[in-house]
Amino acid sequence: VQLQASGGGLVQAGGSLRLSCAASGRTFSRCGMGWFRQAPGKEREFVATLSWSGGNTYYADSVKGRFTISRDNAKNTLYLQMNSLKPEDTAVYYCAGIKQLYGSIRHGDYDYWGQGTLVTVSS
Repeated sequence: VQLQASGGGLVQAGGSLRLSCAASGRTFSRCGMGWFRQAPGKEREFVATLSWSGGNTYYADSVKGRFTISRDNAKNTLYLQMNSLKPEDTAVYYCAGIKQLYGSIRHGDYDYWGQGTLVTVSS
């Protein structure tokens, strides 16, 4: 599975963005998926994950209630809807896939990674 993230950009605090992650290959629908982010000078951190069907989701406390992860298996696409953005959400966001039906909060568990898309939130 190859992953291509897009949708990043510059937004003011309180604004919204939707990230997309297009996947190639026929195994996308059988993979758990996740979003991670990495701010300058910081380690990569977990943001959200969901199961192969999208029926099971889990979020980092820092984004819970503001971000929504979803997928469209017919389109081989993963999404991250980000609302009420804060300056501390500024980071490069990465989508990732795992060779199992359910996702993980640990980035080391993932088998596939997109190239990242930059989100900058101004105050």
